[in-house]
Amino acid sequence: MKIAMANDHAGTRMKNEVKKLLEDMGHEVLDFGTFDEESCDLSDFVYPAALAVAKGGCERGIFVDGVGYGSALIANKINGVYAAVCQDPFCAKLAREHTDSNVLCIGAKIIGDMMASEIVKTWMTTDALTEEKYTRRVQKVKDINDKHCVKIK
Repeated sequence: MKIAMANDHAGTRMKNEVKKLLEDMGHEVLDFGTFDEESCDLSDFVYPAALAVAKGGCERGIFVDGVGYGSALIANKINGVYAAVCQDPFCAKLAREHTDSNVLCIGAKIIGDMMASEIVKTWMTTDALTEEKYTRRVQKVKDINDKHCVKIK
């Protein structure tokens, strides 16, 4: 699977750890940066990475910043991106099963490397539930998205 990754200065170290994990799992990673720990603007990196997911160039995205919420706020502005902030494997499992999220946001100031690894492994290996009630709920969210967000070209 091709994964878009992005981060800010607070997430550089953890992003590199997660990137290695993903590559070890056999995934291709498209890294949108940043590549150092110099102060930067998160949107400069998350926005193009989220576009890559929305346009289908990447199947999923994993974004790392200080707490995860900044990445999710930016990513969820893009039509077709469904970003979830997860701080433990249980949340990661539900984010995939119940919402079919295609972007995972994690906070390097909130969780440690081992927890990040478990979250990523869980999120990457969990499928969306296909029971009617879950597909109906996911479709309602997609309908809201399509009604209010500009289509990506």
